[in-house]
Amino acid sequence: MKSPDTRKIVITHALYTGEMVKKEIIDLGYPVMAQDKLHVETEGTLQDTIHLNLYLRTAHRVLFFLDQFDAGSLNDLYAAIKKISWEEIIPLKGYFSIHSFVRQDNINDFRIVNLKMKDAIADRFSAKYQKRPDSGNQHDHLVLFIRWVSNHCEIYIDTSGETLAKHGYREHSWKAPLAESLAASIIYSMQWDHADRFINPMCGSGTLAIEAALVASGRYPGLYRDNYSFKHLKEPVDETYMTLKKKIQDEVDRDCRVHIHASDIHPGAVRQAMMNAQKAGVEGLIAFETRDFKDIAIPSPPGILIMNPGYGLRLGEEEKLEPLYESIGNFFKQKCNGYTGYVFTGNTNLGKQIGLRTRRKIPFLNGNIECRLLEYELYSGTKKIRPQ
Repeated sequence: MKSPDTRKIVITHALYTGEMVKKEIIDLGYPVMAQDKLHVETEGTLQDTIHLNLYLRTAHRVLFFLDQFDAGSLNDLYAAIKKISWEEIIPLKGYFSIHSFVRQDNINDFRIVNLKMKDAIADRFSAKYQKRPDSGNQHDHLVLFIRWVSNHCEIYIDTSGETLAKHGYREHSWKAPLAESLAASIIYSMQWDHADRFINPMCGSGTLAIEAALVASGRYPGLYRDNYSFKHLKEPVDETYMTLKKKIQDEVDRDCRVHIHASDIHPGAVRQAMMNAQKAGVEGLIAFETRDFKDIAIPSPPGILIMNPGYGLRLGEEEKLEPLYESIGNFFKQKCNGYTGYVFTGNTNLGKQIGLRTRRKIPFLNGNIECRLLEYELYSGTKKIRPQ
């Protein structure tokens, strides 16, 4: 039987990662009610949103439904929002911010929608208490979300606040690192048995290797983060939060034995990766090495090997990177027989320079860059093909 407090929960994510988010939601015991290219819809209570925030690896935000109404103008919007009992949601001495998704013929700038919603909330408080909560653009307190498409509005509590794409352990970055949620999505899409080896040359900040260690050892993002929007609601959630936090800590597999190797030619990158791994508590699960990928010793298979070379998107860079991609293909062919190889790239032309036949090309979005995870079955006698 559903709780009377059960409402729609919308979980947002990056383009192409919906199936990974959907699987995570189902594995956590929640139904999938609807899905599109940028979100998955489930249902549950406010307490369920805490569970989802702490456990989801591949999502961006967890939105808890508050209200919906039709509005054809900013004045309609203001009137409807002012009717909501915000005093039961926002502490009088609290702080809130608003973000939005707006597709309305009469609105050219979403910021005016955020401002109108803020004014409606502030005016309701002022009318009742002659005081109002503070508001601004920071997402480290209570965050609200409005979706206004055509004449239909939906209002949510963004229970995450700061995006869940950041898992909270990475304090050191090396040259445009992958978002942690993207790295987790990549790992979920690979054919990796945790008993097999995970080799990550050109590891940079170590995000792929660290996320692999987190997945294998059952460490969830909620271990590393203590501030969420839901903690700033008027209704206290501390008991639920602390119970789930302890559950996450108890679920860690402290006897995990996994074979993860991360390397980079740059000593600075390796140092930063090691510090990030230490913050995540998985430094003992990853063997780090400063070495050119062409010179690393590849252990006997089975296993997977993943590389994330530069994309060469600036003028003149692509040509300079062609030899690197060619050398990755030679490295795969000559030293990695028996492995499954992966290259994550945002440049399909450079990907062709690898010169090996792909088994799969899995789409992702890295920021605003269309990327592909190229999968190669590496076996003795792999034939090179001409770039097309």
